[in-house]
Amino acid sequence: MLEKMKFTGDYTALDQLFSARKATINKEVNETVEKIIQDIIDRQDEALFEYAKRFDGYDIKSKEDLLVTAKEVEEAVERVGDNFIRILERTKTQLIDFHQHQLSQSWSLFKENGVIMGQIVRGLRRVALYVPGGTATYPSTVLMNAVPAQLAGVKELVIITPVKADGKVSDVILAAAHVCGIETIYKVGGAQAVAAVAYGTPSIKKVDKIVGPGNIYVATAKKCCYGAVDIDMIAGPSEVLVIADENANPKYIAADLMSQAEHDRLASSILVTTSALLADEVEKELARQLNTLSRREIIEESLQNYGGAVLVDSIAEAFDVSNYIAPEHLEVLVDQPMNTLPYIENAGSIFLGEYTPEPLGDYMSGTNHVLPTSGTAKFYSALGVYDFVKYSSYSQYPRNILETFKEDVIEFAKLEGLDAHANSITVRFEEENRNGND
Repeated sequence: MLEKMKFTGDYTALDQLFSARKATINKEVNETVEKIIQDIIDRQDEALFEYAKRFDGYDIKSKEDLLVTAKEVEEAVERVGDNFIRILERTKTQLIDFHQHQLSQSWSLFKENGVIMGQIVRGLRRVALYVPGGTATYPSTVLMNAVPAQLAGVKELVIITPVKADGKVSDVILAAAHVCGIETIYKVGGAQAVAAVAYGTPSIKKVDKIVGPGNIYVATAKKCCYGAVDIDMIAGPSEVLVIADENANPKYIAADLMSQAEHDRLASSILVTTSALLADEVEKELARQLNTLSRREIIEESLQNYGGAVLVDSIAEAFDVSNYIAPEHLEVLVDQPMNTLPYIENAGSIFLGEYTPEPLGDYMSGTNHVLPTSGTAKFYSALGVYDFVKYSSYSQYPRNILETFKEDVIEFAKLEGLDAHANSITVRFEEENRNGND
């Protein structure tokens, strides 16, 4: 089930493990999404309501039909029960404990010569969280996006989520929104919802940023709207890479590989190990445990097409392989896993030791599960408080200090052919020059 390969230092062979997943968004999807976006820009609510009817079967007559009511939330909270609310609250506490350390502070520098400079950190004003509403619902994603946004000081957080003809939002989504204190929930999804929050309509105010996962049309719409609005990232299929030595437990490894594979037929689950025997034992465990799982067909297809076991000569080489792949999730199942942190350069989220499985991070570890995929962990980070703030720098120079920079700034501007820049400095000292000449 797991294709085995011996790493010989040839990284192109590693690329083949993932190259088949890197299918570009087809032209038809792009054209469809661009048409929807332009239609929303041109016809606003009229187009938005039409698409909701066409794609979701939900007939919106007015703005009131678009919004979840307080009564709907109240009834949903009652239906999910106290225990689920307790779980959501516990998850929220874990997320706060972790993410509060990402908070940045405004600062000021007062120099002895009278110059003042600094930076102001402010939360974004309005952010939209996209929550899928199809066959799967993810209340955990509501929390993962909302908690860092609220810690950052985002003033308005709204949810956009598709509904079916009955206009009902999943109880667990409404419960998660309730726990996060999100009151504005729009019953609309797809590319049309992304366009509506990106550009604004009479019923939906424009936002500054859109975060959250969605299907290929949602992801494409977010990409197309970037610039008019900020986005979190373009997420691809999920992935996990497990680094394991000969002492690792094959039962745990198999379980963790399958926990990721069940997400999607395109999900990738890779084992990198120094032990061929361990790889064989993991293979046996996969076959044994698979029989008990409800999403067996998806797991089998995922492992068959995008799973693999890479054999390396040393743990150091295992980290070289991992850093090249830059996985979304990295599990480290070796002796003294904390000691390996200096060797990890590229990973979305790191899980150390056999009692920190990746699913813990999906729900309750406190770390964020919105992560870079498809090798983008080389330059992207997990979603955090820093994604919901903006930084404004400021400075104030006294006249006598500007004078000490005058000639250099003027010369710099002239070297770049920007005479008006130079003039902006010159005019501030013209009166002094005239007085001197008199």
